[in-house]
Amino acid sequence: MRWFELLAAALFTLDVTGSGLDVALVSSARTMPMFLLGAFSGLISESLNRKHVLVTGQIMACVSSGSVAVLAMLHIARPWHLGVAAAVTGIVWSTEMATRRRMVGECVQGPLVSRALALDTMSNSFTRLIGPISAGAMYQGVGIAGCYAVSSCAFALAAFLSSGLTYRQDSRRLVIGNVPRELREGIVYARGNITIAGVLMVTIFMNLLGFPYSALVAPIGKFVFQVSPTLVGALAAAESFGAFLGGMWLATRTPRLGGRTLMVGGSILLMSCIILMPLAPAFPLAVLLLTIGGFGSSAFANMQTSLIVLHTPAHIRSRLMGLLTVCIGMGPLGILLFGTVADFVGPMLAIDLVASVGLICVAGSGFWWWRRDKAGLAAGDL
Repeated sequence: MRWFELLAAALFTLDVTGSGLDVALVSSARTMPMFLLGAFSGLISESLNRKHVLVTGQIMACVSSGSVAVLAMLHIARPWHLGVAAAVTGIVWSTEMATRRRMVGECVQGPLVSRALALDTMSNSFTRLIGPISAGAMYQGVGIAGCYAVSSCAFALAAFLSSGLTYRQDSRRLVIGNVPRELREGIVYARGNITIAGVLMVTIFMNLLGFPYSALVAPIGKFVFQVSPTLVGALAAAESFGAFLGGMWLATRTPRLGGRTLMVGGSILLMSCIILMPLAPAFPLAVLLLTIGGFGSSAFANMQTSLIVLHTPAHIRSRLMGLLTVCIGMGPLGILLFGTVADFVGPMLAIDLVASVGLICVAGSGFWWWRRDKAGLAAGDL
């Protein structure tokens, strides 16, 4: 429903305002809480039961989406209503890495961690695939009210399923006065660990200059390729389809390439396909390019969590997952950047300009990471 709502809200906002910047603003409301609250979610998940945080979040999302559905049925829904609902869902999303994603990574040990997380990436990619496709078709058929009514029911089902989980954890009491010190400890650890620093750096550039391209998929589909909302959904889902196939491959075997190579190489592949997509001479080729890029995004997403789970002690892991959430939360700034540039030069050129800068930054980060790793190995430190 996260990806379902993202496209439905973008199509509704585009129909009402006709502005790429307004679409970007509504989309960024969903990810802004990750940037603002991600670090604190890591501390909270070490103190509160992660299962309870998970269930409560699904209930909040259910109520939020249901409210938009009611407003739309009364014909008084406006883009800012969708933005507020997106912000509520974004607060729930800000706990994702430190709660649900960590729970998945800790279900298994050793070499199976990356496979378990690849399975999670695969399932997430599948829902990112069907979410935009179904959102485009449903928006075209029943409008924004029907979309958010379905979303509310889906979140209710998720809350019900989550409540049946059997989960135990060792918790510690949260002392508000210790929060600054504990956040500082996480930052210091990340700065001193080459792998964690590399993961966070690549994550920042991907979420600031790469993934926010999705906010302009609706304008690209409607104005550049001139296709229906249903086919806009297909374009939005293409990268997810590739990520689903890539996640399936990663879940069934242990890759020969190292985690750093997979993460950086996958990021470069996705960035390259994002740059080429709006330049495609035909709509099917644009879909194919994003599908290929999805293989890169699956490698990035899998290694993003696996490297942190495998390279950090349990007592500080949630704090580092919280920092990872903050880095992912750079997305709304990227969405605003894409949207602002699109208002000046159009969505096609905006994607190419911003993603090209992102490609250079990711490649530079990968080179720095490789040099530091090489120096550490030569010195016998790693």
